[in-house]
Amino acid sequence: MNEAKIIEALRGVEDPELRKSIVDLGMVHDVKVDGGTVRFTLALTTLACPLKDRIAEDARKAVLALDGVERVEVDLREMTPEEKERIWPRQQKKQQKPGVAAHLNHIDRVVAVMSGKGGVGKSSVAAMLATALRRQGKRVGVLDADITGPSIPKMFGLHEPPPIGPVGILPAETKTGIKVMSINLLLPSEDEAVIWRGPLISGAIQQFWGDVVWGDLDVLVVDLPPGTSDASLTVMQSIPLNGVLLVTSPQDLAGMVVRKAARMAQHMNVPVVGLVENMSYAVCPKCGEHIEVFGPSQAIHTAAMLGAPVLARLPLDPELARRCDAGEVEAYYNDTVDTLAEEVMRRLPATKSVPLFLK
Repeated sequence: MNEAKIIEALRGVEDPELRKSIVDLGMVHDVKVDGGTVRFTLALTTLACPLKDRIAEDARKAVLALDGVERVEVDLREMTPEEKERIWPRQQKKQQKPGVAAHLNHIDRVVAVMSGKGGVGKSSVAAMLATALRRQGKRVGVLDADITGPSIPKMFGLHEPPPIGPVGILPAETKTGIKVMSINLLLPSEDEAVIWRGPLISGAIQQFWGDVVWGDLDVLVVDLPPGTSDASLTVMQSIPLNGVLLVTSPQDLAGMVVRKAARMAQHMNVPVVGLVENMSYAVCPKCGEHIEVFGPSQAIHTAAMLGAPVLARLPLDPELARRCDAGEVEAYYNDTVDTLAEEVMRRLPATKSVPLFLK
């Protein structure tokens, strides 16, 4: 058993996203053979890659199948800028750079709203945050990056396709002047399913950023899909973010999964602004008692593990559900949301993250 045989076995393992051999991509390093034990390092484009476990396991199995190999140890690290350059050459980076409308856009702050799992009310928090910021006099936009499950247009009562300008797409505008871009506004029917693979979803998000004429905005709220999928990775790799707002619910399971989302943001060098615990309680309409419908709050515990502050505990409110279903989220008011908006703006760093594709 020697290094050449190990490399040859690994040549048959492909990166599922790039569709190329991990050897040809320059991902295999530091191969060492010690008796029946083989150890090597895989260099990933980012340690937040959602497919990293699959790649590592495929590599481990390929080497373990060789005669004489009893144990395989796989270490992971992130590629250096020079190594990334070999995968994304300059001509491809040009395609990833800001789109046709980028020179018309001046966006002061960009905050992504992210959750670990679905069903915690992330999109409604994003909509309420945008509404509160607009109520405070800010020029606000909402980029709906949840391509396969868009709900932002319905909450704001938007149903017509956005106009096309001479340079790029003009975002739709809500009753109070919030600019919105979502895939649902471009579909022939609101009920049409978006059955796309990762590369198409990533391309749509990049177009929403660079080919939409957002104009001058004080803040752009990006509503991410749940989890750490391709869409979330694309936003962090191609959009300069000032920070991420995490949304969870009281269940310990939701707290565990949101920590994965926080870890992803940290790997991508995007600051976590804070944590919102949604559906934290319900208020009894008769006596005003706070009822913990989903169990005791986990907000402080989760925030302590993230090293981020709890910015708000929002109630489970039937009035919010009614307003969102009617397309009237801008008519919903909760003073806790206004305080949340002030805290988010106060805590957002002035410095934006540097996307991978723009480095």
